[in-house]
Amino acid sequence: MSNVPPAQAIKAKDVDLQFDRDIFLRTMMRELSGTLEELVGVEEASGFISVVGARVGDQLNSEYKGALQLKHLDQGQVRDVLVDLKHRIKGEFYVIEETPEKIVFGNTACPFGDKVAGRKSLCMMTSNVFGRITAENGGYSKVRLDKTIAAGDPECRVTVFIKQSDAAEESAGREYFAEGDL
Repeated sequence: MSNVPPAQAIKAKDVDLQFDRDIFLRTMMRELSGTLEELVGVEEASGFISVVGARVGDQLNSEYKGALQLKHLDQGQVRDVLVDLKHRIKGEFYVIEETPEKIVFGNTACPFGDKVAGRKSLCMMTSNVFGRITAENGGYSKVRLDKTIAAGDPECRVTVFIKQSDAAEESAGREYFAEGDL
């Protein structure tokens, strides 16, 4: 005879499910972005996600500057903030290269985890958060998503141009400009 209780005796709270708020929110974002991509296409879905990313970027920029008690962040502080915020949300971003004109980031773990697979529009969160924070502190940025886990690459590579230059001009990517006074 089995020690397994009848199905009606098992309580939902006692079931071993790998499900928590984080998984729920990542799943919700995956399904939302997927629905948008199906309804309006990846490019238009990316536009909608960009609006959210810009707002999140502005909020995070304000929070970091407030916590650091600074009116503006210099290039090194922007670099550190971008890496720190991604680590806080379980990304594994690191600096590959840094010059006065650009910062190139690598990443081995997406904050959306496995939920990002096939959802390229979700990468607009990174583009817009990085772009808004960089532009609001230096006046300009252009973000190029060179490789993304969402597109099936083994890791991400993100180039953030910090200054308008020939290289930035010739590069594909999304441009961002400061909205406030510097």
